[in-house]
Amino acid sequence: MNFLSFLCGTIDTKILPRVLLQGFKYMISKEKIIEVSTFLFVENGVKTITIDRIVKQLHTSKRTIYNHFEDKTELLKACLATYHNRIQKENDDIINASKNALQAMGYMHQRIIYRASQTNPNFFNDIIHYYPGLLQDSYRNVGNFAHKQLEQLGEWGIKDGLFREDIDIEVTSKTVLALLELLKDNNRFPVDSFSKERLTFGIMLPYLRGVCTEKGLQQLVKQEELFKVML
Repeated sequence: MNFLSFLCGTIDTKILPRVLLQGFKYMISKEKIIEVSTFLFVENGVKTITIDRIVKQLHTSKRTIYNHFEDKTELLKACLATYHNRIQKENDDIINASKNALQAMGYMHQRIIYRASQTNPNFFNDIIHYYPGLLQDSYRNVGNFAHKQLEQLGEWGIKDGLFREDIDIEVTSKTVLALLELLKDNNRFPVDSFSKERLTFGIMLPYLRGVCTEKGLQQLVKQEELFKVML
């Protein structure tokens, strides 16, 4: 075992002296706790992931966790903040790299569907049921970024002549967010009966066609491939 292996966490803790192992337990950073906890919550749901499970995953102690977080609720708040900040950055990167608003919406749609496929449905269901208001509070704390980003795309689309000038950008943005939530509603649209591509072409594209100008419709045809979901 070399020092690099030790730093990277690829060590067999069974061969470490007890004193060294105890020291290693308390080297776990707050950021690492959030990273690992977020992964566990997203993959398994929130209810089934206990502090004991997180401790075991990190090979640390409860004391380490409670040095940084008062309880599981406070830890979950930190995880949601990290989760939302990551999505906000992903969206900003997509917008900055896109040629027009419709292309950006296509790429963002791809990311939304991909994240949904990688997320245990119980992640959000558990938060809504067992931590009422926490999800909305977290979203507000990061500035309602998705709504603002969609408003930005709306203004961009109007400026480029892709969207109709008479659309109400605020209403349109909130409607698009609601439609995107429908794409993830497995209760209303069971995955064995409704593919994500079918939902996209039945929900998102008809709405986008309604807000597009003739120029926008032509561009939407060119960008339609982006709304075909390939996981």
